[in-house]
Amino acid sequence: MVRITEEEISPETIYRELGTSGAGSVVFHYSVVKPQETAGGTTCHVEFRMTEEAEEELQQIAEDLKGSYVLRDVLLVRRSGRVPLGEIISLVAASSPNSEDAFEACKAGIIRLKKMKSVEKKEVCS
Repeated sequence: MVRITEEEISPETIYRELGTSGAGSVVFHYSVVKPQETAGGTTCHVEFRMTEEAEEELQQIAEDLKGSYVLRDVLLVRRSGRVPLGEIISLVAASSPNSEDAFEACKAGIIRLKKMKSVEKKEVCS
């Protein structure tokens, strides 16, 4: 399952939506907006814009993860719009009968989300 949202991401809600039947391991990773010093000042929020291909790209990542690891389910969520400091930018959740596949799928998902071509990111500084 994949989702793009302008709303805050709730890990508790995601856990309830994730298929965990037969899973002995559930791994979550969420990326958050962090303060970062740049030439323009300190990051106060990040703006994300998604192209029309964003959902399709997320779906392809999810399918690739399911094809590469033994998973019960995988869920990928990306924020769009303005995301303030400390809020979740993206979430990767993987459930598997074993911890190795859950961790590796989650790690691979994080790497792929960072490289998405359909996401434009703009850091806004104070």
